[in-house]
Amino acid sequence: MSQVADQAYLNTRVSVMAARLFAPDLIERLAHLPLSALADEFGLVALLDDQAAPAACRRAVEQSLFQLLLSELLVLTHPMNAGERGLVLDWGRKYALYNLKTLIRGKLHDLDRREINDNLFELPAHIRLPDKELFGAENVLELLRQLEAGPQRHIARQAREVYEQQREPFALEAAIDQRYFIGLVRRIQVFGAPHQEWLRRLISAELDRIGLLWLLRFRFTYQLSPSETYYWLVPSMRLLTRERLLHLVDLDGFEQVLEALPEPLGRLTADCRSIAEVQQRLARYSLDEIRLVLARSPSGVARALAYLMLRETDLLRLFAVIQGRLLGFDDQTIQRALAQIEPGVHGS
Repeated sequence: MSQVADQAYLNTRVSVMAARLFAPDLIERLAHLPLSALADEFGLVALLDDQAAPAACRRAVEQSLFQLLLSELLVLTHPMNAGERGLVLDWGRKYALYNLKTLIRGKLHDLDRREINDNLFELPAHIRLPDKELFGAENVLELLRQLEAGPQRHIARQAREVYEQQREPFALEAAIDQRYFIGLVRRIQVFGAPHQEWLRRLISAELDRIGLLWLLRFRFTYQLSPSETYYWLVPSMRLLTRERLLHLVDLDGFEQVLEALPEPLGRLTADCRSIAEVQQRLARYSLDEIRLVLARSPSGVARALAYLMLRETDLLRLFAVIQGRLLGFDDQTIQRALAQIEPGVHGS
């Protein structure tokens, strides 16, 4: 197919799949649905196994929803060219990094192999880590050195160097997250019009949200210095640019940072009194930006990535409700959990 035909096919496929996204009334109803209704409406047979323990049921549902998301990701990559496919697979590789963090925590806390394995995602060959080989690593540094021979070498090398210098789990995980987002930003630089404009808008919505939350936590919860805080941030290509971040990290108070934010972030967070409130407002902002890209962008790859982000958020919502029901939480508690759901953040 020609490039034009490829884009038309991809855009059509995204439009068809977008019909699967949860409608606003379904999101409203989710927190009130019992497990039986959730099983029927979403075809989750694992919820119908009366003999399974809640933990086993939770794990089965989590893997089922996760496999659904990955299968849709792979379907969308079929008509893509190499650059588009690479970007979307890189987005999916964050789940390999969740596995990497689980393995690292297991090594740091000397956890049982079965306990670690129970918290790993089952990933397709395109994006998975060599988990079996990594299990055999004697310690965190050896684990990261093994990864330096594969596609995650840039992330693994930076994480190893940071851990060798600081021996600090927080810095190790921050290095992994930072390198992941830097990789995504570099990926979209090679795209031409109209893709790059819309991909920049999409990824920047994520970076603006994540950058502000990291800045607030690092400066005012972890009490890092302005220079240390800035070191861990990844500048956005729209609102929280390098220059703005340099200014914001120098401010001494939570309220001062919010007052100095560019619009619309300043307006959205104006009356927030805690990082949790800011997190909730930014999650809504980010979702609105992603929906806008899905609705208006002519770029098939930008729309495909926007769809996957929204689909992931829907499935996280569904899993949060199921987990709440399995733990016996009431509707109000589940609704509060739903309000905290963010795109790109897994709850486990």
